Amino acid sequence: MSGYQLAASAEMIYLDLPFLERVRRIHDRGLLVEIWDWSNKDLDALASSGARIVSMTGYLTGTLTDDDGIEQFLTSAEKSIEVAKRLDCPSLNVHGTGLGEGGLPVKPVAVVTPAMWLRAADTLGRLAELGEKHNVVFTLENLNLPVDHPGTPFALASDTRTLVAAVDSPHLRMNLDLYHAQIGEGNLIELVRACQPWIGEIQVADVPGRCEPGTGEVNYAAVARALKDIDYTGVVAMEAFAQGASDAALDAFTAAFA
Repeated sequence: MSGYQLAASAEMIYLDLPFLERVRRIHDRGLLVEIWDWSNKDLDALASSGARIVSMTGYLTGTLTDDDGIEQFLTSAEKSIEVAKRLDCPSLNVHGTGLGEGGLPVKPVAVVTPAMWLRAADTLGRLAELGEKHNVVFTLENLNLPVDHPGTPFALASDTRTLVAAVDSPHLRMNLDLYHAQIGEGNLIELVRACQPWIGEIQVADVPGRCEPGTGEVNYAAVARALKDIDYTGVVAMEAFAQGASDAALDAFTAAFA
């Protein structure tokens, strides 16, 4: 038996159904639920759905490295915390910068300077202080540059690990997204082992295509064994599209991580 918990993103499966029904379908499968932007959701309905929401977006606007962007980032993080309390959601996800239409960075960056690294670490330290004050955990997600998020600063898992380790707070952890990491870095099992002290959550989808495990090149059964070997007890979430039927996609996911 695994010690980790399985979840699925309601943003990417059962797409033919209203959002609340997606949440219910995932919950009925015995899985935890993840959501993205909370500002366009019926929060009262989500709170009374019976589903356990374990992760949501932890900011709406802002960046980590410039004055106006930092204040926007932290202000929207505080608003996100209030929503997380309503939903009893313990984990709030953030990125290396604000993302706009199509997941592209609001301020693309070609070169990340040493000064930007220092500002980002400082901002994330302030974010961790907010998390400690309100008893929530922020997770910093890695993204891929070649396919989905070109121009995003602090995108690689090696970047997010460096920042999370620099802050060194239990209220700031890594959201290690293995779909993005496979495209950007590869060597997933060794990456999991190297990131072990800092992981707050793991997300998965296969490559290419960003569909469920078994549709691409990643051996997720081997990844699952590696997670058991390191005694990982957090959330593993399928943040993937269904190549066919959503129920079949969830079957494949749960089989890979059984």
